Amino acid sequence: MPPNSRIRAGSWPRSRDSYRRREAIDKSDIVEQGSFERADFEQELAAAPANFDVGTTLWFENQRIRVWEIRLEPGERGPFHNHTRNYFWTVVEGSRGLQRYADGTFAVRDYEVGDTKYLEHTPDDALIHDLENVGDTVLRFVTVELLD
Repeated sequence: MPPNSRIRAGSWPRSRDSYRRREAIDKSDIVEQGSFERADFEQELAAAPANFDVGTTLWFENQRIRVWEIRLEPGERGPFHNHTRNYFWTVVEGSRGLQRYADGTFAVRDYEVGDTKYLEHTPDDALIHDLENVGDTVLRFVTVELLD
């Protein structure tokens, strides 16, 4: 760090480029999109409204939050599940992910370490999707559900 730079107490230096990248997770990050045959996932889609396990491991839960890890090896897929609460996720190990949605569409995105997104959902405006690692390395997120 240059000798004339200052860090305020309690703050950390950060890269403005990586900060901008984290704010920019949206449709522009889609590298491929299309539709899939819903019949191939018929039973899983039918069960999805009752599947509230939004990760592979529940790390912590109290009255206000649930903290999940999503860890997928290359080629591994997490099942369709239901988001009915506001939540955010952060990528801790990046790769390429394929998400299929209940409406029969899919999107493929490249996820990079530090990518973060906040989403708002309710039981009346739920998100049902799966996630498959179609990359060559482990794909890992930490997801925090807000319960109140």
